[in-house]
Amino acid sequence: MLIGDVARHSGVSPRMLRHYDALGLVRPTGRTVGGYREYSAEDVRRLFQVQSLRSLGLSLKQIGRALEDPASTPSALVGDLIRWTEDRLERERELLDRLRAIDASEPDDWRDVLRVVALIQGLGSPSPARRQQTLLGPAGGGDGATELLAEAVLAESDPHVAGALRWALARSGGDGAAAALADGLYAEDAEIRRRAVLAVVELGEAPGASELLADALDDEDATVRGSAALALGRRGATGAVPALVAMVVAGDHDVEAAEVLGALSREPGCAARVIAALTGELAARAADSGTRIRIVQALVELPEAVAREVREVLDGLARDDDPALALVASAFVAVLDERSAGE
Repeated sequence: MLIGDVARHSGVSPRMLRHYDALGLVRPTGRTVGGYREYSAEDVRRLFQVQSLRSLGLSLKQIGRALEDPASTPSALVGDLIRWTEDRLERERELLDRLRAIDASEPDDWRDVLRVVALIQGLGSPSPARRQQTLLGPAGGGDGATELLAEAVLAESDPHVAGALRWALARSGGDGAAAALADGLYAEDAEIRRRAVLAVVELGEAPGASELLADALDDEDATVRGSAALALGRRGATGAVPALVAMVVAGDHDVEAAEVLGALSREPGCAARVIAALTGELAARAADSGTRIRIVQALVELPEAVAREVREVLDGLARDDDPALALVASAFVAVLDERSAGE
């Protein structure tokens, strides 16, 4: 079956099927003459195995280990699931205790209930101003609001309200905020993925956030890739280098991308990788003056520890046939010389 047929019969979206393929969870065994994925009956059976394990609450990484690692035993996985379920039940019991206290007419305990009710009503308002006001007021966050806020983040189209939602979600204190946004990062709609990645970025070092951003580096949408690359690069993740170089080449937030590449180049062993990537793009786009100038500007952002290597590149470009590029390269050579003289 082709990917569309599998999606219709299984209820798993084509995008998620492609994600499973990339992770090696469910790889189609065949390809059509036109290069399309072709799933065998055995592939479909494996897909249903993956979905069954997901329904138990396993992560995709855990599912991969369960299906491929001979050392992974069902008893260990079930044990983990029991512990997670017990934790969730404990939280549910705490909620039940609060509701019972409310039922007993404890005046102070009504505040939490009224806050959540106010949040639901405010987020359901057709007025963006009302939605934003709700988020910035007393009802805008706190324990128990994580799932509600994550759902609203993925649906909100007004940029001002969306910013307030991301802020409220980040301060909600829920460890499950990243998990609540995960489905948004794999949605078919690129706009939903953009909203999701911006929200994940604002979660900072929350559990699971960096893993989601690393997945987003392979997204087909440039905005999603760029947001993830800038955030990861600022956190010192060298895996963002290819996406950041691509941003410089495309002129997509290239100044920010160049600054992050400069900071990443201070990481051990990363500077040579960045220089190789940038100079490789210089050679690949010899006729594109604008692109080459952006790459030169990115090279100059690299730390002084690699100034000699950068200067060698600029010396060659100062004699380039493109007068604009040669002028820019010569100017930056002078800048590097001034820096050296000032040390």
